[in-house]
Amino acid sequence: MNSAPTAMTARLMKGALILGLMSLLAACASAGARDGGYTAAARLPVVTDPAPIVSGTMRPYQIRGQWYRPVEDPDYDVTGLASWYGDQFNGRPTATGEIFDMHALTAAHKTLPLPGLVEVTNLANGRSVVLRVNDRGPFVDNRIIDLSRGAAEELDLLSRGVGQVRVRYLGRAPRRGGGMALRTASATAPARTEASAPAPVYGGTAYWVQAGAYANRRTAQRIARRLGDTATVDEVRTGQGTLYRVLVGPWNDANAAERARQAVLARGVDDALLISAS
Repeated sequence: MNSAPTAMTARLMKGALILGLMSLLAACASAGARDGGYTAAARLPVVTDPAPIVSGTMRPYQIRGQWYRPVEDPDYDVTGLASWYGDQFNGRPTATGEIFDMHALTAAHKTLPLPGLVEVTNLANGRSVVLRVNDRGPFVDNRIIDLSRGAAEELDLLSRGVGQVRVRYLGRAPRRGGGMALRTASATAPARTEASAPAPVYGGTAYWVQAGAYANRRTAQRIARRLGDTATVDEVRTGQGTLYRVLVGPWNDANAAERARQAVLARGVDDALLISAS
């Protein structure tokens, strides 16, 4: 006699339990979804409250005789060299008008929308970050992105100065923030070649500015004389022949070396990069 009500009660309780669990999951998703204007449920951020493109930053512009034409390219996926910039620019306005914080996860790009988001992966170790692009640069032909010091630290590029990276455009940035470290994947770092390794004669942990590597000794010596007494010419034998590297330094501090690199760039040596003996 009581079996039917009991079965009905059990079904009702089961239904209520399922509804309760669904409500709980929905509440958790809602509570955890928003962080700085994007949803954090996915591995990559999905911006729900994009900042408008800063007025004027999508106009074509000219630097050192070369024209750059900003464009929003949803399929932008490029591999190339990344460099970083630090306290020489810390506290100064970026191209968006935001104040540059060298410890924040930001970057400079020549043509992507400002502010935008990119995923940058260090191809040597698999580390990835999402960066807020809020500045223009780097204006060196063989580099595709300039990282903040904080971004370089996350990617383990601080001591190297430059590194091979993959840059993918993710879309518009949120009104605030947007930078985040994604993962650290194991990867086998490529062996350092003789041409990229610091000269062993210096030894220890130190940083140099490599102002260039030339096949002609006289060219290297001419560049070294132009850069002053701290510049030397280092001869390196490779499988393709002999290279003559112009080295400036050393410094024990990466920040000091970066300031020197910027000074070398200002003197017209566009390929200056940091190298480390560590």
